[in-house]
Amino acid sequence: MDDCLQIPPETRLDVVSLAEGLTRAGRLSAKNLVRLKSVTGTRVHPLIFLAEQKLPDFSAPDEVLDMPALLEFLSKQTGQSVVDIDPLKIDTRAIAEVMSEGFAERHQILAVAVNEQAVTVASAEPWVTLWEKDLEHVTRLPVRRVLADPRDITRHTKEFYAMARSVQGARALSRGEGGKLANLEAMVQLGGKSEPDANDQHIVSVVDWLLQYAFEQRASDIHIEPRRDLGNVRFRIDGVLHQVYELPSAVASAVTSRFKILARLDVAEKRRPQDGRLKTRTPDGNEVELRLSTLPTAFGEKLVMRIFDPDVLLKSFEELGLRGDDYSRWQSMIEQGTGIVLVTGPTGSGKTTTLYSTLRRLATSDVNVCTIEDPIEMVEPAFNQMQVNPGIDLDFASGVRALMRQDPDIIMVGEIRDLETANMAIQAALTGHLVLSTLHTNDSPGAISRLVELGVPAFLIRATVRGVMSQRLVRTLCSSCKQLQPADAGDWQTLVADYPTAMPPELYRPVGCKACRDTGYRGREGIYEVLVADPGVQAVITERHDIRKIRQASVAAGMVPLRVAGAEKVARGETTLEEVMRVAPAIDD
Repeated sequence: MDDCLQIPPETRLDVVSLAEGLTRAGRLSAKNLVRLKSVTGTRVHPLIFLAEQKLPDFSAPDEVLDMPALLEFLSKQTGQSVVDIDPLKIDTRAIAEVMSEGFAERHQILAVAVNEQAVTVASAEPWVTLWEKDLEHVTRLPVRRVLADPRDITRHTKEFYAMARSVQGARALSRGEGGKLANLEAMVQLGGKSEPDANDQHIVSVVDWLLQYAFEQRASDIHIEPRRDLGNVRFRIDGVLHQVYELPSAVASAVTSRFKILARLDVAEKRRPQDGRLKTRTPDGNEVELRLSTLPTAFGEKLVMRIFDPDVLLKSFEELGLRGDDYSRWQSMIEQGTGIVLVTGPTGSGKTTTLYSTLRRLATSDVNVCTIEDPIEMVEPAFNQMQVNPGIDLDFASGVRALMRQDPDIIMVGEIRDLETANMAIQAALTGHLVLSTLHTNDSPGAISRLVELGVPAFLIRATVRGVMSQRLVRTLCSSCKQLQPADAGDWQTLVADYPTAMPPELYRPVGCKACRDTGYRGREGIYEVLVADPGVQAVITERHDIRKIRQASVAAGMVPLRVAGAEKVARGETTLEEVMRVAPAIDD
């Protein structure tokens, strides 16, 4: 530890003492020290005040004394490590039981971890220690001190305890006879009293917190999963699931019911899957749509909500990751005006975003764009959207048949699942319409093979299919912390196989920082494989097709395999070899 800061025990930080310590350490100029000594009566924490001044770091002229620099300086003075309070890594339920909200607010501290060895407490006042004995007496555990941004401490103290109060209040309402919580197993309710009212204010507060927190964390999906005694809440962020909270089982069931009410689903029906949607606003005021899906499980209803951000549709194809020759080939396919254009990939690979973005650009005032979807993912005013409804025998095939009588120019079919739907799409294409749809296949050549396997005659595929685009989403490297390292020739060769692709001498690797939640990645982009059905490709589409020949003809026509497209992003420093190999199928000669 250094001794540049000369602060007596049990004394709170002040601007002058902190500035003098920075000056003694060579981090603050004498001129700025004089200016800071004239500051009196600041109502904010000294760390916040100094960080907002953005004063130059005298020891590193290109740097400023921001909050991370000030906390790092305090860490050297005190020997206490610095933590970034990440709610996704904190057991909020457990730490709320360590100390009362009043105790935390009074001492401006927050427990961030608790285990059998110690309680870790974040503070921005490293010399104030009086509260430690009280906490050790109550918890019977030693206290481990860490430093944190005082703004984060204040904010998360309010959020964590507000959530804990709501859960505790809802739990109290759910207590049945004998004070035991109601429990669900094998779809049979056991115990005296049912779950708390889904419209209770405590449940409303939990739901509001979950939604706002999901928007803030850039989550694409919210999972509420019932278990025997607890319900797990998880968020999918950049394609990876993160544990967020554990709710008592009765509270989790009431939260699911609340979401079903908002989505106008049948709350009483818990035996069969249901689908619905709701629209809400983010704290920034942007409209967001959520698609809900429920599933009956052994311990109750599992709920998954997919979050659709309408702003994604405003992004350019370049922002989505479709650039260069692949973008030019995609444009040439959709601008032909007639025929079938297919998008393939697994669930969650961005097919819907690609189709909606494409349709939005095609939907001018002089064309009629109609869609048949299961379900409607996002409501878009520029389209005429229809939803599949099996209850009245409205499937994809009958939907396309109906749309054909609506004088369409462009038809989007949510998915080609069977021969009847494929035949209707082909009939629409043969009569002068542009048809866009999706298939679940591994790659672009596989889409041609899939149509043949469904029973579509090869001559009709040759006559109507203009092209296929397969896609995947890869996590992009965090620009704040990625670092260059020498490239490994073996890993590169594993990725690109025999496809001629130059390996750069160095590649960026993930490191991890606060901005990316120590994952090394932040955000996702698409990688694409665009097959244009030119005469060379059409020549190998036969009833007894050979997918290997289709793939070879496609590459000869300019198609770049998914892994090679990913390798190009790796070479540009946008993602990593491991990430591309994780999501993209191996190159098959």
